[in-house]
Amino acid sequence: MGQDVRSPRGPRCIALVGPFQSGKTTLLEAILARTGAIKTAGSVDAGTSVGDASPEARQHKMGVGLTAATTSFMGDTYTFIDCPGSIEFAHDMRAALPAVDAAVVVCEADEKKLPQLQIILRELEELGIPRFLFLNKIDRANKRVRETLATLQPASRVPLVLRQIPIWNGDLIEGFVDLALERAFVYREHKPSEVMALEGGNLDREKEARFSMLEKLADHDDALMEQLLEDIQPPRDAVFDDLARELREGLICPVLLGAASRENGVLRLMKALRHEAPGVTETAARLGIKDQKDALAYVFKTVHLQHGGKLSLARVLAGRLDDGATLQSSSGESGRVSGILAVSGTHDSKRPQAETGDAVALGKLDAIKTGDTVSSGKTAPASLVKVEPVAAVLSISIAATDRKDDVKLGQALLRLNEEDPSLTMIQNPRTHDTVLWGQGEMHLRVAQERLKDRYGVNVKSHPPAIGYQETIRKAVTQRGRHKKQSGGHGQFGDVVLDIKPKPRGSGFEFHEKVVGGAVPRNYIGAVEEGVVDALTRGPLGFPVIDVDVTLTDGSYHSVDSSDLAFRTAARVGVSEALPQCQPVLLEPIHMVEIVCPTDATAKINAILSARRGQILGFDTREGWSGWDCVRATMPESEIGDLIVELRSATAGAGTFTRQFDRMAEVTGRAADQIIAAHRDAA
Repeated sequence: MGQDVRSPRGPRCIALVGPFQSGKTTLLEAILARTGAIKTAGSVDAGTSVGDASPEARQHKMGVGLTAATTSFMGDTYTFIDCPGSIEFAHDMRAALPAVDAAVVVCEADEKKLPQLQIILRELEELGIPRFLFLNKIDRANKRVRETLATLQPASRVPLVLRQIPIWNGDLIEGFVDLALERAFVYREHKPSEVMALEGGNLDREKEARFSMLEKLADHDDALMEQLLEDIQPPRDAVFDDLARELREGLICPVLLGAASRENGVLRLMKALRHEAPGVTETAARLGIKDQKDALAYVFKTVHLQHGGKLSLARVLAGRLDDGATLQSSSGESGRVSGILAVSGTHDSKRPQAETGDAVALGKLDAIKTGDTVSSGKTAPASLVKVEPVAAVLSISIAATDRKDDVKLGQALLRLNEEDPSLTMIQNPRTHDTVLWGQGEMHLRVAQERLKDRYGVNVKSHPPAIGYQETIRKAVTQRGRHKKQSGGHGQFGDVVLDIKPKPRGSGFEFHEKVVGGAVPRNYIGAVEEGVVDALTRGPLGFPVIDVDVTLTDGSYHSVDSSDLAFRTAARVGVSEALPQCQPVLLEPIHMVEIVCPTDATAKINAILSARRGQILGFDTREGWSGWDCVRATMPESEIGDLIVELRSATAGAGTFTRQFDRMAEVTGRAADQIIAAHRDAA
């Protein structure tokens, strides 16, 4: 493979991913500074970085959304997508990854972050995205790099191949040896590293480490294996070719060293990306794009600017996209591009068109959504990928502090959902509350901050209502009578109802067995409506379920009877009967499935037991080394903030899914407390 093949042509798009607080945004700053896109690197702590520029990110000093920034290096254009590290904001990363040519996984020698690293590497592996691992904060290393690599290897299903080894000066790392280039460099803070002589102990270590690197490459190259067995030094170009090929085929994950805060290791990383990372041609092939004549792009992020309308961040994967072009979407919508902007953090500049490989912001595509594939052709293109949000794990009920902002709140929530589909809203039909569902405590907090800061809507929140219900244990026959005389026509309705319990989960049924026309047939429907009215709130204060009601008898008045009178009579009859039917409180029970690192399983079991969970069993998580899957049933009232405790016990990596299982009786003191709390709230 020659140099031209190793260095793809056209703009490239690289994702910066990695566990929370591993230094991704700091690395982006270092890259932009070293390539001349900005004068000096900003700081996350000081709030001066290009990435994490939103008010919420600045306030919390963490990524809460992706940042795209474009720069050039040695004549090539690169767009870097800095993705949030927290699992709560992972949807941004998952939506962006299909568009990138390669990823740089930023991590550090911290065993606690190993599960988070494994989650990210698994996502990349399943999408077939080539990846480098950038071992950051090497200036703070307190163990040997090989030990660190042995710790990190279980997170990757392919070999982590060390491309560099550090040069130690006592307990400090002062430089590195590039094993492919066979050259030593000494770090210079905020300056390019300088070549130094490779000699003595460093030379011996280099030979040993290089042979180890070549051995791993030779697992997929018979010619190289033969050369090693015959003690022949392979040509340097052939080694670089192997590194590029095996990276692109997903056979290895090369590991580079650096300290982003000092801008150490940045140029070597950029050169590795330039010569070894694939380009848009390979990415298009990975996504199944063939013989594409029209412009084709993938929308990986939607942004609503406070005063600038809607922007769709997209990667052009084929053709040339012109400003003013009408685009057809894979979702069946269409829109006309009104402005193409080059992206560089919060500083955008207009351009007349976007070429294949460019990542740009497209203006005013109001009907286009994140995840859409768009084309300049006459027909809607097939969807390249489908990125489904993961199941939400935490919810709050919210309402505008000022009732006149209700409409404004609804519109703002729709925009937030467009930007982040993992944030969803539902209306509780029983309480009429707006319930906001998200990926964790910080996710929901940031959403509320955006509602206030960006859309000017102050909201109040409280835990969502639990879906308590009630049922009956005893059958009762009850007469319901409604009679009212107030001048002119009066109101008269009279019914006899048999009310009895049904098996759990069988629902409500209404029957009529009236004989002799005691209740005319045209009033039967009104009687059923009255029964349903009464069952919406039972004597304990909750909806009544699993009840059979039969209309057996009654009477009517030829003048004063009406639908309303019989509906009222039925409601009165059921309401008077239910307290005699031995009402019992029911609480919803959910089936919960938790995935967590194996070393946290014991903690998870204790958490479940403390929350009235019944553990059904656990097993190893299929296809995941070092992870377990725990299954249990839990009352809905205990699941509310489960994710907060779960994340705390798993270093931010654990999560769960839930599904309604059944309603179960609650008796004694627990039932009394629930009923009293409900009455107080009402």
